[in-house]
Amino acid sequence: MEKVNLVFGTVYGSAQFVAETLASKIAELDFETNLIQSSDLTGFVPKEDELLIIVTSTTGQGDLPDDIAPWFAEMKSVAPYLPGLRYSIIGLGDSSYETFCGAAKQFDELFAELGAKPLTARLDIDACETMEPETDAVQWIPTWHSAAQSLNQ
Repeated sequence: MEKVNLVFGTVYGSAQFVAETLASKIAELDFETNLIQSSDLTGFVPKEDELLIIVTSTTGQGDLPDDIAPWFAEMKSVAPYLPGLRYSIIGLGDSSYETFCGAAKQFDELFAELGAKPLTARLDIDACETMEPETDAVQWIPTWHSAAQSLNQ
């Protein structure tokens, strides 16, 4: 059974709810899911033989939420080389802002710098188009699942 680590950064709880919903739905597909709370991120380096999903909202002028910013800074500082890691990123944002999904874009750039490879294209969910980001995330699961299965073929 493959393991999937889910990490989230949230301001008002939406990204956490999306991550929790994904963890539940992905577990139904026979994956072992590990939803990591922000308080448990210190020292967390994703294992290259496990999949990673990052769900993050954006705050301010494209900034990271306070609960995930320390982990981002730690990963940038420690800079582990992760060429075997496959990751997916879901960004929650508002396209009326110039820095739409800025936090998700920062994570995408960071993990590319660390040598990790995207499992799927980044999913940017626009608050101007949907009031329930978890619905868009659940609709994305078949895309994610297909990509995850192709790794084992």
